[in-house]
Amino acid sequence: MDVQTAYAVPAAVPQNARSLQRSVALPARRRIPPVSGYALEKLGHAIEYLTDEYIHEGCFGGLQSPRVEAIQLLMAANRGVYFECPVVPPLGDRIRSFFHLH
Repeated sequence: MDVQTAYAVPAAVPQNARSLQRSVALPARRRIPPVSGYALEKLGHAIEYLTDEYIHEGCFGGLQSPRVEAIQLLMAANRGVYFECPVVPPLGDRIRSFFHLH
């Protein structure tokens, strides 16, 4: 299985306004360990470098060029590293959890 397939982010289109409210969630905070932070930093630099190089050369090859595929592959790996980091529950959830257990 390739990286792009493994870390594809599904797109959902709600049918009405009520389902839109339920589908829009607050962004989750994540606890990023040092090793993951280092990987995200290096992947980000690689993506930025390839993108700058691609633009500097006049976007030669269009969207089907190997360079664009490399950028997309790095972006998929970046998302994969990020989404593997644990989610930090919001403060309200932690407080409710504390009082329900004690």
